[in-house]
Amino acid sequence: MKPAEPLALNHSWPLFERGLRFDLGCLDSPDLTPAGTDDAWLTAHGIGRWSCDLESQSLNWSAGVFRLFDWQPDRPLERLGVLPLYRSESLSAVERLRAYAIRHRRGFTIDAQIQAPGGSRWMRIVGAPQCRGKHVVALHGLKFDVSGEYR
Repeated sequence: MKPAEPLALNHSWPLFERGLRFDLGCLDSPDLTPAGTDDAWLTAHGIGRWSCDLESQSLNWSAGVFRLFDWQPDRPLERLGVLPLYRSESLSAVERLRAYAIRHRRGFTIDAQIQAPGGSRWMRIVGAPQCRGKHVVALHGLKFDVSGEYR
């Protein structure tokens, strides 16, 4: 059954709940290289790690996120180049929640629909700000393929 609200999971949470939201292990490490020991398992389960440096807007994805977006690792990876893959209603909701997370230093969870070259998909984005003092300098988190929940 298709949900009436296209973005059923859409909320922010305080950073002290980080341990409850990232239950796949330690996500505080800035090292998101695909060579991580658990990357193959994450990718096989439709999960990937991501980060976005706010100053440069540069992205860092593990293999699972590349697969979710059908994005070739040798292709340039820039935030503005990826945003057009989001369906318009999802992009609007993600951008609002992202801005809120940065402004209020809060984590967030949202389901969003993308139109990847391989077809339409739903993904669950779980993210949290990385702070330097009181300033948010990056966002990082996990992206899960949850397309099966929307069929």
